[in-house]
Amino acid sequence: MSEREQIQIGFVGNPNCGKTTLFNAYTGANLKVANWPGVTVEKVEGSFKYKNYDMKLVDLPGTYSLTSYTMEEQVAREYAMSGECDVIIDVVDASSLERNLYLTLQLIELGRPVVMAMNMMDIVEKRGMEIDLHRLPEMLGIPVIPVSARKRKGLDILMHAAVHHRNHEEVTPMIHHHEKQEKESRHIHDHHKEFAMVYSDEIEDKIDIIKERLKEKYPDLFNHRWHAIKILEGDKTVTERYPIDLPSDFSCNYESEIINQKYDFIDEIVSEVLVNKEKKEASTDRVDRILTHRWLGFPIFLGIMALVFLLTFTLGDWLKDYMSVFLSWVSDSVRGGMEAAGISAAVTSLVVDGIISGVGGILTFLPNIIILFLALAFLEDSGYMSRAAYVMDGIMGKVGLSGRAFIPMILGFGCSVPAVMASRALEDRRDRLKTMLVTPLMSCSARLPIYVLLSEIFFGDNAMIAAYSMYVIGLLMAILAALIMHLLDRRKSTYNLLIELPEYKAPSGRTVFIYVWEKVKDYLTKAGTTIFLASIVMWVLLNFGAGGYTTDITQSFGAAIGRVIVPVFQPVGLGYWQIVVALIAGISAKEVVVSSCSVLFGISNVTSQAGMASLGATLGTMGFGPLNAYCMMLFCLLYVPCIATLATIKRESGSWKFTGICIVFQLLLAWVMTFLVYQIGGMLL
Repeated sequence: MSEREQIQIGFVGNPNCGKTTLFNAYTGANLKVANWPGVTVEKVEGSFKYKNYDMKLVDLPGTYSLTSYTMEEQVAREYAMSGECDVIIDVVDASSLERNLYLTLQLIELGRPVVMAMNMMDIVEKRGMEIDLHRLPEMLGIPVIPVSARKRKGLDILMHAAVHHRNHEEVTPMIHHHEKQEKESRHIHDHHKEFAMVYSDEIEDKIDIIKERLKEKYPDLFNHRWHAIKILEGDKTVTERYPIDLPSDFSCNYESEIINQKYDFIDEIVSEVLVNKEKKEASTDRVDRILTHRWLGFPIFLGIMALVFLLTFTLGDWLKDYMSVFLSWVSDSVRGGMEAAGISAAVTSLVVDGIISGVGGILTFLPNIIILFLALAFLEDSGYMSRAAYVMDGIMGKVGLSGRAFIPMILGFGCSVPAVMASRALEDRRDRLKTMLVTPLMSCSARLPIYVLLSEIFFGDNAMIAAYSMYVIGLLMAILAALIMHLLDRRKSTYNLLIELPEYKAPSGRTVFIYVWEKVKDYLTKAGTTIFLASIVMWVLLNFGAGGYTTDITQSFGAAIGRVIVPVFQPVGLGYWQIVVALIAGISAKEVVVSSCSVLFGISNVTSQAGMASLGATLGTMGFGPLNAYCMMLFCLLYVPCIATLATIKRESGSWKFTGICIVFQLLLAWVMTFLVYQIGGMLL
């Protein structure tokens, strides 16, 4: 049996072009996620078998160009130039052909085999337009394959084209209508038959000069023309990597002219291949008049997030009750079995009161988490998330950041770790640091169990409002913090947001499923590792004291630690050693605050109706009322992020000093804000 040949394919495309949906259509959930060597940009790989080939697919970060301003652009360009991939699949949103073709022309100029996957053709048809799929490959010199990532159409023919085009080296004859330019051109060789993108004679002359110098000094360099163009653009990376001697009066500042001429060619392509472009107005434009309205956009965004939270809270709680009953049965069964087997009380307590109570208390909220991620996945895949960033651009601009910085903040509603990682899309390092500082203030899903538990115990019918207010406060605190940093920053910059507003579409069930599954898997992994270990540590701290094992929790090491720190928390309404210990444990993972309360107050199933009633009664006898509960929710929102987030901040910033600043900043902010709420609330109530 002959050995199967491996083919590596790089998926490149603009954000929201359907690239990831197409990637998932081939690989399913068989993904491997890591970071690119040397940079903290996520690398997603997948594999599958196609005929006699083992296909390895690499999903590159979404990018609008192959310049080297952002880490995503650098990674996409370096990978394409490295020669690791046998062929590049350029995923193009057919409904936004003009914008997508800029990246296409840059990919073609690289000189690697490129196949265009023309996605979202159904939207083009709905808008009453047609694309001439015979003329387009004539003008570009590459295969153009219509596909539907969402409906899984055209997948086989696309892979067939990729396999057969991977060894393509000869230039496909370009069929342009450039008679005028060709007659006037002074060049001996016919650029228009050699290259898809041809520039003015002035630029082509300079490209030829630089190309010859590169050939003399770097004869083995791949694609001298591309490197010559980048040097002419003043590309810092290429210029430093391949220095050459040029005449003293030789200018290398043609970036604007090259960009403009690319867009001139794009206009020519679109005019020839896109039919009935203005036939009717897209429904997306009509919807955007409302959703991105100058005054209505922000209230609508808050309303949509309120609806998301309402579903998370109401439907999730209904499902949570069933999970609580199941976990109660598991807990009672294990306790009964261990007691019947004669296992010691200490070990039984560790397993039931420590591990099952701790981990089980978090698993109870799994329905709420699933619904939250499901809603976020629908919003993202439908095309609304980009609108949220666009709507927030004006507000973010006033606080010294672009609307693009709001994208990590939106991701923070799910988890702070990928949210902090998303800040790498910002070009300026100072902007990235500011965004990393305020992003953890957004209310992540790990805090949701705390809100649900305390709000249901203390706020009754107003529980949803009390919990939702945490999301609004987190957003406002992030914006306020950014504003203060902007006012203190001597360097005042202006920001122009360049972001795609993709067509609205029905979310892909497959894409949504994979998104939710990956997030839920991370949540379950955390429950099985971090929270498992934290539950054991908490049990040890609360069941051992100076005299060894004890059933009196007040004599434990945990109680001793809590009593020492209580005076610091007294002015903010949290002066109870049990609450202090729970907050300290929450640094490992915010969900641990709930599991810690279960262990601290000796309630085996704190998330059940009986468990919440018992916890409420116990806290009530301690003088812990609704105001204290709200202050605890607020403190959990604003204080130190979890260990995983802190590790991500350190990795992304590369600075222990900045990580320390984040810790101190959030601790001070949490204490001051909670102090104000508790003191003012105490005077009003």
